Amino acid sequence: MILSVIIVNYRVRYFLELCLHSLQKTLMGIESETIVVDNHSADGSPETLRSLFPAVRWVINDENVGFARANNQALQLANGKYILFLNPDTVVPENFARHCLSFLEGRPGIGGLGVRMVDGSGRFLKESRRGFPSPWVAFCRLSGLSALFPKSRRFSAYYMGYLPEDRTHPAPVLSGACLWVSRSILTDIGGFDEQFFMYAEDIDLSYRLERAGYVNYYLADTTIIHFKGESTRKDIRYVRHFYKAMSQFRRKHFRKGLPAMLNFAAEIAIWCRAAIVGLIRVIGIGLAGLLGQDPKPGAGPIRTMVTGDPAETRLVAAALPGQRIIVPGQSGADEIIICEGRNFSFRQGIAELEADAPYRHGLQVKFHAAGSSSATGSPDPNGRGETLIF
Repeated sequence: MILSVIIVNYRVRYFLELCLHSLQKTLMGIESETIVVDNHSADGSPETLRSLFPAVRWVINDENVGFARANNQALQLANGKYILFLNPDTVVPENFARHCLSFLEGRPGIGGLGVRMVDGSGRFLKESRRGFPSPWVAFCRLSGLSALFPKSRRFSAYYMGYLPEDRTHPAPVLSGACLWVSRSILTDIGGFDEQFFMYAEDIDLSYRLERAGYVNYYLADTTIIHFKGESTRKDIRYVRHFYKAMSQFRRKHFRKGLPAMLNFAAEIAIWCRAAIVGLIRVIGIGLAGLLGQDPKPGAGPIRTMVTGDPAETRLVAAALPGQRIIVPGQSGADEIIICEGRNFSFRQGIAELEADAPYRHGLQVKFHAAGSSSATGSPDPNGRGETLIF
């Protein structure tokens, strides 16, 4: 078997459905399998999606065992020459699998492979490729120097802002949202480190790949959507998990050889940053709650532009829930629904999303796949997505 796709699902039923629809298209003609591990979602994901995608293999956990452990569960069952770890809140184009497999086959010595990712409004996601968070790189990020000098090789090594996003190049750290690795390599170095419940496990795996002598690559000429963060609420719990993972990674790989005082200072810096970010989150959530109590005066129907496949646009337009009116163009719209179908591909939808840059105009974007009864999207990588059920 050529490919095993591994997806860990946690409470993102409709995003997972959209992802699986796009996977079906990209895997056509490829000897492959898809394994979904459900981390006790309790949202009906397995029960609903099993009948829609009968070829998918399911692993059902009775608790949330974390991202790393769940991926390793599926890895033990996988039969493919290559493994693709993929987040459920992603959409991939039809040529994605063949293009990535071709790149992997043509690069002796390659370790991991990641691709260009954009969020649900078409913005490039900087975490598509990253540098290792060495003490200096981590200091630049935590202190804000990387934000002040985003194109600097010296100060912005973490997000590699000095390299263009449209150029393929080696990249030390790849995102676990879309990570290709040979199964034979994973057999040699091991899968994800399960001490990381969530976050930093992809940094750790990338680091171990390169330490074993392989080179990780960022592939710029295929783009996927990563709606980002749909399995995690960006609250205090998220902040605690994220910075705990950063601390664990630092202690695992960079504690040795540093004086005790520097180790102590590094830990203090991480948790001070966590405290600042946590405070900002609390204030932001509080303000959002206060503002949410007062609906906008005179708020009317949501003006919706439906575009894409002609047959699917007609079906969606006829089935839209109340408080929505159809408008013909983007200029008068509050939201856009992009419909995949026989005459409009996922690849075209991703290209249209990037070309229109709806985030510049404050538009909400949702995707609909032929055969589904919903449209889903998430324009804000720090917020929650929205699903329309027809």
